[in-house]
Amino acid sequence: MHWMEVTEESSVLTSFYNAEDESNLLLPKLPALPKNYSTSAKIFSEEKSDEIMKLLGDVRLNALVLGGSSGFIEIYAYGMFKIATVTGVAGSCRGLCLSSDLKSLSVITEMRDSSDSEAEIMYFQLDTSLLSSYLPEVTRMARKFTHISTLLQYIKLSLTCMCEAWEEILMQMDSRLTKFVQEKNTTTSVQDEFMQLLLWGKASLELQALLMNQLTVKGLKKLGQSIESSYSSIQKLVISHLQSGSEALLYHLSELKGMALWKQKYESLGLDASGIEEAIIAVGSFILKANELLQVIDSSMKNFKAFFRWLYVAMLRMSEDHVLPELNKMTQKDITFVADFLTEHFNEAPELYNRKGKYFNVERVGQYLKDEDDDLVSPPNTEGNQWFNFLKNSTHLKESPLLFPYYPEKSLHFVKRQMEGVIDQCLQKPADVIGKSVHQAVCMSLYKTSQSDGSTPQLFKLPFLWNDKTSNIHYVLFTILENSISKICILRRHTDTSRSVSNGILAVDFGNFLNNTINEISDSRCYSCLDAHFYDDETVTVILKESMEQEGKERILAQLPLPSVYTDEDQDKEFIWDSTKRLDEQSGEIPTRTVFLENQWRVLENMKAQYVSVNGIRKVSCVLNSNLRHVRVFEMDVEDDGEVEEEEEEEATQIAAGESDELNRSADNQDNVCDASAEELPDETEEHESSLDP
Repeated sequence: MHWMEVTEESSVLTSFYNAEDESNLLLPKLPALPKNYSTSAKIFSEEKSDEIMKLLGDVRLNALVLGGSSGFIEIYAYGMFKIATVTGVAGSCRGLCLSSDLKSLSVITEMRDSSDSEAEIMYFQLDTSLLSSYLPEVTRMARKFTHISTLLQYIKLSLTCMCEAWEEILMQMDSRLTKFVQEKNTTTSVQDEFMQLLLWGKASLELQALLMNQLTVKGLKKLGQSIESSYSSIQKLVISHLQSGSEALLYHLSELKGMALWKQKYESLGLDASGIEEAIIAVGSFILKANELLQVIDSSMKNFKAFFRWLYVAMLRMSEDHVLPELNKMTQKDITFVADFLTEHFNEAPELYNRKGKYFNVERVGQYLKDEDDDLVSPPNTEGNQWFNFLKNSTHLKESPLLFPYYPEKSLHFVKRQMEGVIDQCLQKPADVIGKSVHQAVCMSLYKTSQSDGSTPQLFKLPFLWNDKTSNIHYVLFTILENSISKICILRRHTDTSRSVSNGILAVDFGNFLNNTINEISDSRCYSCLDAHFYDDETVTVILKESMEQEGKERILAQLPLPSVYTDEDQDKEFIWDSTKRLDEQSGEIPTRTVFLENQWRVLENMKAQYVSVNGIRKVSCVLNSNLRHVRVFEMDVEDDGEVEEEEEEEATQIAAGESDELNRSADNQDNVCDASAEELPDETEEHESSLDP
């Protein structure tokens, strides 16, 4: 993984950065999702809504680059939406780096002929100049993609909250009626049983047993309250969240369509107006289905309220309880309303039992929230609807592009998934087009890993990639074995693939900067590099060991300043690369710089250090033992707050020990990394050391 932020500046980009997003002026603010629902909805809750807005408010383009096996590379704008899919890079990706000017992508891959063969480490530089040339357009497009992606997530979570608001208790009426059909001995239908109770006020013994023993007066009251509460919550979520999110999505897709029609700017990036139009139509169909659900909820609430009020009074009479006068009043209109409800909802359906294991579908809202491909059990009745009749008889409006298609047989979940599929498909095309525009500029075989490396844990393994934002240069750190010494090599490539840099490849030889080790003094030493990472644009952090490592010889953490490597000397000694050979086969011809580190190193006592990971912004280095069980963390630039106390302690040490100035400097070197105080770092190292034992 690699995360980068664009640092390129231009007048067009500056005006875009400073301009206020019109959607904030034209669209109402999205309401926060209720926090009493799923934990997944809490990212849009009141506490987290500011974080979402901050994410959407970040107009300067940043991107997450992902690499995997078989040359799989993807670029995600703002880390959220894919804007490029790169294929054709040989081998499995081991490291990548996208330049901050978006001109090139450096990739390190590992190639194997078989699982037992040696791995060949390859370096590729890919030309991504299309992203750089159309940077303002890519930024605008990526911004729209991010809005759309966020709104899709918002709609998904709103629907999740609606599903949680719908309770299983609402299915109680269906299950009780089905059980009643299975157990009753009479041939009278359930609908007729309830109709007799409505018209004559008398119920059969079996219906009485169902109502008084299974449903009960208390259970009926609880069921009525649950339905009213659940339906009200779902209704609020549809109106305030689902509809507002869908309308915002429709707005951003319409703006994206306008961008796609500006072919001079956006056609090269793969924006397709016809595909976006299909996405707009899909969102329109989703809004229609949400409105249909609102109508079903409104109708069901009225029906259930009247039905339960009548049934509650009837059950009180059966139990010979007192009925309040206000409940006892029932007009002819109320009786007709309940009769229509019984006629429509209490029909036995044997084919439904084969599908759902029940004979009735009294509760009509839950079917819209089921995430399944089956058609609705009870689709809305459109007979007699004047608008449907008008469309049916109009030959011109039937196929009109101005009308959103309507799916009366499908659930809200089904239409939502269909909408997501169409939007993903239309927004996938730019990623494919931009990915195909990326082409290989440089391919270089670095080295083959030896069989002995197989025993070493492959954790933080070289090569390491770095992008210098100031000079627009890619750096590749890797090691080449020469005379049993692991030499660190630095490969430099300009992000503009048409330009070259002087001293494109250099090897670094570390001079005798360590005057004495723990046990002995030696005049000449050779150091092998175990691991290396860029600390910042001008410094490389390395782990070194003496090539003739013996007991008592400690490993070293050092800072390598690049200015000491790239000097004006020997500019004429350029390395001429033979493309038919690997770099390790030409190691003798690579120009070598010998550097002498002054006080920018530290002996890592009692630790067989193998790997290092650094963060120059936080000024921290983390060193890992070769057994992967112990870690030490170093602060690389400690403030000199205790400078006076440090000097006093050094003077006392000199008087007590009587050591020479030269040995004091050497001891001070061993206890310092990058100007850190001798008093602070040992204590600090001990404090930050931890074990990774399970």
